[in-house]
Amino acid sequence: MTVMMSRLLLGCMTMTAAIALAGCGAADERPQSASSKDTSDSAVAARKYARDPYPSTYHAYPGVPTLVTNVTIFDGEGARIDRGQVLFADGKIVAIGQSVDVPAGVTTIDGTGKYLTPGIVDIHSHLGDYPSPSVRALSDGNEATGPVTADVWAEHSVWPQDPGFGRALANGGVTTLQILPGSANLFGGRSVVLKNVYARTTQAMKFPGAPYGLKMACGENPKRVYGSKGREPSTRMGNIAVDRQTWAKAREYDRKWTKYEKDGGEAPGRDIGMDTLRGVLDGEILVQNHCYRADEMANVIDMSKEFGYHVTAFHHAVEAYKIADLLKANGVCAAVWADWYGFKMESFDGIGDNLALLQNAGACAMIHSDDENGIQRLNQEVAKVLSSARHSGIQISDATAWEWLSYNPAKALGIADKTGSLKPGKMADVVLWNGYPFSVYTRPEKVWVDGALLYDADNPTLRPVSDFELGLPGAGDVK
Repeated sequence: MTVMMSRLLLGCMTMTAAIALAGCGAADERPQSASSKDTSDSAVAARKYARDPYPSTYHAYPGVPTLVTNVTIFDGEGARIDRGQVLFADGKIVAIGQSVDVPAGVTTIDGTGKYLTPGIVDIHSHLGDYPSPSVRALSDGNEATGPVTADVWAEHSVWPQDPGFGRALANGGVTTLQILPGSANLFGGRSVVLKNVYARTTQAMKFPGAPYGLKMACGENPKRVYGSKGREPSTRMGNIAVDRQTWAKAREYDRKWTKYEKDGGEAPGRDIGMDTLRGVLDGEILVQNHCYRADEMANVIDMSKEFGYHVTAFHHAVEAYKIADLLKANGVCAAVWADWYGFKMESFDGIGDNLALLQNAGACAMIHSDDENGIQRLNQEVAKVLSSARHSGIQISDATAWEWLSYNPAKALGIADKTGSLKPGKMADVVLWNGYPFSVYTRPEKVWVDGALLYDADNPTLRPVSDFELGLPGAGDVK
């Protein structure tokens, strides 16, 4: 009995030791788990989600080396050159001046009596998302199902066959445009910047390397849309409250993902809308904010400081002239109309000198369309501003005013290093106007995008026609 008990005790002790040793061996030899810290560059990279899952597939159309000579030039950055020359080749501006070195084999265009400018950049358009024909089946610009729809992306609604793209190119000289979601929501979703070229897919129109934008809205639109549904926001204070609560959540989301990407551990849950807001907080996505009243723009600037993001531009900004100094001090641009105001209370206090007063105060300002017809006459909108300003005694040169049409919007889109002015090395996005470009009688004669001649008023084969219009009466008639 005693011997038997001893053997049992010895067996138990041996088994316990073996289990303990096995346990220690398992702990030492188990594979690295997802919760282990691995801060190597490859591990950190593997933990990051794709920030640009729908990259641009844009390829420029072929062009030929071209010299435009004896032409009046507005370079887009405030300079004017009379009887000047511009040379472009391989899709880029090569040289600009009174006289440039011209290699052999260059196509030469005499611009006597004409004007040459950078292509117009429209920072606020809904082409493709609200295309022509304007019917319910094609109305895809507002996801008006909740005040926060940061998860939607405008590019997923863009219809490349919208005839409006060709009209904007041929009638308006527009070579680049930002497509935004509508303004029913406080957070309307992501915008996309497009080259104004024909393509079968939106990705093939996407401006290479252009940052995304986040469309936000304040004021009457969101409070009307959701107040009518008996839910928050129904007031301006409700607008700001929902904004702040959303940014607070985005801050926490950003903190969790930044920690996970750096240290590892259990991955936070993905939220597509929060991905966009995180991109704003990280400075990768630019805020484009629909806002009319001066007091609301000031509130939004304060809110941006509270949560650590930057407002790139206020759009429409009918009362921007009242806070031009505040906009300048905070590095916020204003995208405005010439004289489109008074159609609702928040747009009541508009003046024709808005853009000119912003310019005089040293603020970043520009013209924009927000309209499929207005985008075809943005040069005339600027002409109206100049007329109003000069009537008020504000003297702004024609060459300076062209900044409102190309360089400033390019700057507010984060692409001024690539387009928006006629500087060597930049994309050859160029318009030859058949006369003084601030005249109602003037229209584009030729339009190049990346040095490719895509519209020529003298060549019927170079007039854009969308697939949708092929075979229809008047197809290609863009006048």
